[in-house]
Amino acid sequence: MLQQDTITALVTAVGESSVGIIRISGPEATSIANKIYKGKTDFTTAESHTVHYGYVYDAKHDKKIDEAIFLLMRGPRSFTGEDVVEVQCHGGMVVLKQTLQLILSCGARLAEQGEFSKRAFLNGRLDLAQAESIMDIVQAKTERGVDLALSQLQGSLSDMVKELRADLLELVAFIQADIDYPDDDIERLTPEEYQSRVANLKEQIASVLQNAQKGKIIRDGLRVVIAGKPNVGKSSLLNALLGQERAIVTDIPGTTRDVIEEYINLNGIPLKIVDTAGIRETDNVVEQIGVDKAQQFVKHADLVLYVVDALQGLTEEDTQMLDEIKNQHVIYLMNKSDVGITDEARAAFADAIGGAPVLEISAREKLGLDQLEQRIMDLFFSGTLEVQNDIMVTNVRHIQILEESAAHMEGFLTGLMLGMSVDFLVIDLQNAWEKLGKITGETVEEDLLDQIFSKFCLGK
Repeated sequence: MLQQDTITALVTAVGESSVGIIRISGPEATSIANKIYKGKTDFTTAESHTVHYGYVYDAKHDKKIDEAIFLLMRGPRSFTGEDVVEVQCHGGMVVLKQTLQLILSCGARLAEQGEFSKRAFLNGRLDLAQAESIMDIVQAKTERGVDLALSQLQGSLSDMVKELRADLLELVAFIQADIDYPDDDIERLTPEEYQSRVANLKEQIASVLQNAQKGKIIRDGLRVVIAGKPNVGKSSLLNALLGQERAIVTDIPGTTRDVIEEYINLNGIPLKIVDTAGIRETDNVVEQIGVDKAQQFVKHADLVLYVVDALQGLTEEDTQMLDEIKNQHVIYLMNKSDVGITDEARAAFADAIGGAPVLEISAREKLGLDQLEQRIMDLFFSGTLEVQNDIMVTNVRHIQILEESAAHMEGFLTGLMLGMSVDFLVIDLQNAWEKLGKITGETVEEDLLDQIFSKFCLGK
């Protein structure tokens, strides 16, 4: 399904670097490369997967733009499945801009976002799940995230989906043969056999979905908000978790007036740590804006680290805030354990949070941080990232499709239990088969494809 036009784009990040790469893909890729190349190669006849040295050359103005390396990859043995030439220039923006404009003037058009990957999908080089994993690799924030995305790129999820669809199609064929040839001597399945086989398929999906929340967190990270009154040690805790002085720390209440966001890697989990302004009543307009933003961030957090100063004890602001976050994931922290925490302070805090566990830490001395990290693991991962199934789904779209497919299988099983004929229930199996095809792109609509690939960066 080769496209008729030739596209090009910068595939390396914008900015100064030692090397910048521009990709050309399509039926005119080699002829366009010839037009901008000064060297000893004719790209229309050169062998595939070869490297050629020369210059990016503007023939119209008889001007060498840059010394470069040209990589030739003929379709279908290329990323897009089309003829591809990649030009490796020096990474200055002036050089890259000139080279890209020269390529465009020779007949290529600028690629749309995700168009290289979309062509790879349309030309059968990747299925849709594999194509989506490319951006997961690009955007991964931890090694664990890269491992999961790479596993999906190599086809772990796709293979499972294809097997499920093949099994469903076989069951549909048995039912259809039963309908079309009721009197013929052909192999038939009993209701019990249908029940067993569909229940097994549903169980396979359930096993994968059991780990879906873990996969989503590894892919997207946890949004963790540090909250509490002013001057209780929130910024000190952020600095301690980061291992660097990121936030200003003083004894003056209200030092942090805006939101500070940083990522840390917790055993392969990306945590987006958000340090917020201390929540209190204030007449300072700037500080009040920070307080309002802090309250919004707390409301939408995956996890709140609520910090109380062990020496100050609880105040009315604490009591009000604790009541507002009681239905969220919260880890309660009593800071400044290095100077001693009284039993009275412990009892007052425990009473205010209804006896929930309290972790005693010292952000300044970095005490209790290992226990805090383990508490996070316990809360979201039952203490470990290990999973029973080799496949961990990370994409919300895939999760939703698997859930919908399992629901159709459950509808089939419920109908069997009620004594309905498989002739009437076959639609549930057909719907499950069609839903699963949306993961790999075999039954996906064009507008959904456009929506998915529009989220990719330009060079992908």
